[in-house]
Amino acid sequence: MPRGKTKKARGRTEAGWRPQRYKDVLRSQGRRRANDFRCVGCRLDVSLDAPGTAHRNHCPNCLASLHVDRRVPGDRASECRGRMEALGLSVRPDGEWLIIHQCLSCGELSANRIAGDDNPLTLMRLALRPLRDSRIASRTLLAL
Repeated sequence: MPRGKTKKARGRTEAGWRPQRYKDVLRSQGRRRANDFRCVGCRLDVSLDAPGTAHRNHCPNCLASLHVDRRVPGDRASECRGRMEALGLSVRPDGEWLIIHQCLSCGELSANRIAGDDNPLTLMRLALRPLRDSRIASRTLLAL
């Protein structure tokens, strides 16, 4: 090929680069379903279908969540939409485990049921967290 002349880049038109395709193309090919969400912490695609709970709103891998529910689980009525950090675990008298989340935007606390496919190692790390760092326990008690 002579110097000074270059091949046109693949997909390039005379006016410039062609526009990028709409991303729903991936969903129609079965790679991502419309009722999935992407985790704000680890960027994992998470299905809303979860064993043990009817309204999943946290990632089973890193337990991060979004502030989407206001009063009733699954109502999706919160206007905050801030990122929620998992602070610790609580156990009901019947033995059911709850993840305590705190919104990093507005500071609100919420309790969410764990799902059957949540990462057990991440849950154990979260359960042992107050023993490792006493500041987390005192911060949670002061917020109540």
